[in-house]
Amino acid sequence: MVLVVVFYFPVATVFVEAVVVDGQITAAPLVDVLTSEFYLVDIFWFTAYQALLSTVASVALGLPGAWILARFEFPGRETLRSLTILPFVMPSIMVAIGFVATFGRNGTLNTVLRTLGLPTVELLFTLPAIVIAHAFYNAPLVARVTTAAWESVDASAIETARSLGASPTRAFYDVVVPQLLPAVAIGATLTFVFTFASFPIVLALGGFQLATVEVFIYSRIQNLAYSEAAALAAVETVISLGLTYLYLRYEGQQRGDGQGANPQPRRRLRPPSWTPREVAVRTVIAGYGVVVLAVFVVPVASMVITSVTGGGGVTLDHYLFLVERQQTGASYQVRPLPAVRNSLLFGAGTLLVAVPMGVVLAVLTTRKFRGRAAIDALTMAPLAVSGIVVGLGLLRGLVFGVEILGTRVRVTGAVAVVAAHAVGAYPFVTRSVAPLLGNLDARLVESARSLGATRARALVDIELPLVAAGVVAGAAFAFAISIGEFDSTVVLAEGSSSYTMPVAVERYLGRRLGPATAMGCLLLAVTSLSFVVIERFGGRYGGRGGF
Repeated sequence: MVLVVVFYFPVATVFVEAVVVDGQITAAPLVDVLTSEFYLVDIFWFTAYQALLSTVASVALGLPGAWILARFEFPGRETLRSLTILPFVMPSIMVAIGFVATFGRNGTLNTVLRTLGLPTVELLFTLPAIVIAHAFYNAPLVARVTTAAWESVDASAIETARSLGASPTRAFYDVVVPQLLPAVAIGATLTFVFTFASFPIVLALGGFQLATVEVFIYSRIQNLAYSEAAALAAVETVISLGLTYLYLRYEGQQRGDGQGANPQPRRRLRPPSWTPREVAVRTVIAGYGVVVLAVFVVPVASMVITSVTGGGGVTLDHYLFLVERQQTGASYQVRPLPAVRNSLLFGAGTLLVAVPMGVVLAVLTTRKFRGRAAIDALTMAPLAVSGIVVGLGLLRGLVFGVEILGTRVRVTGAVAVVAAHAVGAYPFVTRSVAPLLGNLDARLVESARSLGATRARALVDIELPLVAAGVVAGAAFAFAISIGEFDSTVVLAEGSSSYTMPVAVERYLGRRLGPATAMGCLLLAVTSLSFVVIERFGGRYGGRGGF
């Protein structure tokens, strides 16, 4: 029922508004979108094109990482693996500001180029900047999904191929590659879905001159052109749902029994072994480490550095600006403490809603009954619907109000924002808990039942305590997602009562980079706590990599 109210009803509201204008049913808004060269070529085609380029870049960056993590054991491997979880808990608006601080006219990259006497580059508001930022956000997803598949390859199958005369290269192409391709396809499909619906990264790095569907929907909402926004949102949602359906169907067909009975051991790379082959491998790992630092670490470091520099030296002026804004800012201006307070309160509220929902749905999707696949698909539908669409639906439905038995019911302010955050967060709880529930030994429950425990009592006393780590990891993901949620929040936020840290970052970014990076560092401090919890309890199975 909660899911119907906070997700399906708002999405249905968007679809209704796409075909109902001034109380009359009409296909005009949809026809305008589907027959307009501007919408089809300039908006939808560009959205798909940048998503395709971003997917290629993400796969190209993620596959070497998967090879290194799956096949080698070396000092620093855990650090490298930990970096693959970082983008999962980093708010996308923080990624955007990190790339602005790196690639801006006076950013880290141009500062280094000037120091070396080299010509500067202008990457902001260009397609390459968007693609690189998307690769930062999604390459770890490809790496984690492919690493899991690589670690599941049965070593005995490779040994059999070698015993039949296959060379190492032939055995790799004939045995390993066919088992990796489904994982690569799954990672690529998810990346395309995520980047097709990307919003804050494109908004910050591309602006309205490189507008995707999400950015253009937002511009229509700002201009109060709700019918046009709803028509665009409806078409985008149908495309996203179709891609997600294909992904879920393909994933279900490829789902195996887990790790092979005889997985390949990782090769240890430790001195004093310095054979030519190991030197080559070490060189590749070192090179990939440099790429990881450049793509994953430099944007975050640039944000931190920019927040404490200015005027040619180290300064705390940007943080002092936040303090002054807090003390003397007008009521209509974005102040830091309300943003921090709102983010934490919304995060706590999201936990209260998303964790119970996620756990209940994890239990349902791991039980065997007719129609389970349909329930699994319906409960995972929020992954295919962007925050902008959910925010628009909540705005036009529950926020503006709906007539029920002659009474206009409205849900506004913090409640609406928490509802939107919970919709985006609970699937991560489900996907963190469901694999653990599915892998539990059924004999434990059977023993409890034989001793007189009811099914519910066995669930509470036996199953849930055994998957507590998954619940904690899912809760950490839910909190991190709420803290970093921007898409729906920027649509629903109403003044100081509901704007959050990501919204504050975007507001400051539109005026001054320094205060925006300072606010981004506050956001980084909060999300880092979630990163620690996720890495401790759920680093191996939680997050987007679990999809």
